[in-house]
Amino acid sequence: MKKVIVLFCLSFSFVSFSQSTDFWDDVQFGGGFTLGFGNQTNIGISPSAIYNFNNGFAFGAGLGYMYREIGDFSTNAYNTNLISLYQTNFGIQFSGEFEYYFASQTDSFNTIKTDFPALHLGVAFNQGRFTVGVRYDVLYDSNKSIFASPISPIVRFYF
Repeated sequence: MKKVIVLFCLSFSFVSFSQSTDFWDDVQFGGGFTLGFGNQTNIGISPSAIYNFNNGFAFGAGLGYMYREIGDFSTNAYNTNLISLYQTNFGIQFSGEFEYYFASQTDSFNTIKTDFPALHLGVAFNQGRFTVGVRYDVLYDSNKSIFASPISPIVRFYF
């Protein structure tokens, strides 16, 4: 856990110590969110910041929180992440995201705490500030992960 926190802090260190005003012209803030209601409740938010290099590449970091409830079973999950993006000239965006999750799952009998890494490789359609696509977790372990599948959607906004 300490390694993840140190890695996350180091990823933001280049932002904190920059003296150039031009640097901030290439930084975008945004992220994604999840809302789902019905047989289960899903609420999630994942703010992040990325730095756009002038060759189509971007690199950044973020935080995330997710709450999920299905009947009397609930999950609270926090994560940190590093994200790299490559934007093509024809609207397709490739991504690699390393995330580390800290989760607490509770039912009417007990609480289980777990932590696990995820490495998502994705492809998405990008139109301006909005991106939608799909990603695959190459480190997926059904015994540790709180997710039912290694495949998940991508929905991002950056300003």
